[in-house]
Amino acid sequence: MQNEVPKLYGLVLAGGKSTRMGTDKGLLNYHGKPQQEFLYELLDKVCDQAFLSLREDQNQSILNDFKVVVDNNEYRGPFNGILSAHKMHPEVAWLVLACDLPLLDLQSIKTLVKSRNARQLATSFATNQSGLPEPLITIWEPKGLQKAIEHLSSAESTCPRKFLINSDIKLVTPERDELLYNANSLEDYQFAKSKIQ
Repeated sequence: MQNEVPKLYGLVLAGGKSTRMGTDKGLLNYHGKPQQEFLYELLDKVCDQAFLSLREDQNQSILNDFKVVVDNNEYRGPFNGILSAHKMHPEVAWLVLACDLPLLDLQSIKTLVKSRNARQLATSFATNQSGLPEPLITIWEPKGLQKAIEHLSSAESTCPRKFLINSDIKLVTPERDELLYNANSLEDYQFAKSKIQ
């Protein structure tokens, strides 16, 4: 059937260099385990399958319990991991999460999945304060990722947020903006830890 909703796979983007944090953000411990594993397990509860998105040099250190997408290095920035996953499974939608979201919880992810509109290019969380899409807390539909590839072939900007702002997407606001907090520095890490304990 043509109108079938594409399957939903989960992707934790953990292939960044974490330069501001000074240590691998995906390996930071907020919940008793590395953050990338914590988010992977949350995605595994709501998606048909879950994957970690990693650089080639990170892949060796990951246990076999985790499905992995290795970056193809065809694109700059976060699109690198997202479109490497899309290339591997072009027929599915991807619920993409950055690995630096320590306050995101299962309930919030379920809210995003429940709010999904597969007819639009993406369903994205946006803070109540900014109203701007958070591309790394977003369900990217297959046609949305195809459009992103077309966009990147001619656009100057590789910013996924700019692409989403100019696309037909659905925005979802969280119960509290804090749930979308991303921790990029040591101070951010300490703040997030203080909120969790």
